[in-house]
Amino acid sequence: MAGILDTARFRSFLAEAAGVSVEDIQALVLGGHGDDMVPLLSCTTVSGIPISHFVDDQKLDAIVQRTRGGGGEIVALLKTGSAFYAPGAAVAQMVEAIVRDKKRVLPCACLLEGEYGESGLFAGVPCVLGKGGVEKIIEVKLSDEEAELFKESCQHVRDNCAKLKY
Repeated sequence: MAGILDTARFRSFLAEAAGVSVEDIQALVLGGHGDDMVPLLSCTTVSGIPISHFVDDQKLDAIVQRTRGGGGEIVALLKTGSAFYAPGAAVAQMVEAIVRDKKRVLPCACLLEGEYGESGLFAGVPCVLGKGGVEKIIEVKLSDEEAELFKESCQHVRDNCAKLKY
């Protein structure tokens, strides 16, 4: 669910900066749900055209940072302690994909078993979601910087899990 929310925020911020419809933005956010998430500029497009044709690097960097802090921004605006409409909508997308076997490609927390060089943890990655649940994890080619950031995000997930007593 978190990957869907983070990706939706990223797409919204990009559409606003590019002056285009959010429907035409293809983008993806990987990793954990927090300040160490990894918005992927390398595969972000506007109807197949690289986002860099629409938005300069300085603005893109600012959008990446805003995306990382976007959850806190929403919570501060709502003043209720947590967002609830968008998470509900994200869960509805996931349930519909499974119940109707839609084979949707969505960013979800998946158990990694070697994908992206990680194993033994759940992290946000694109997957095919259908009647079998996560039917396939999709490995997109990451830039060197994105790969390093994803590795750091996964380590943060591990560190947080290690703090839990279960």
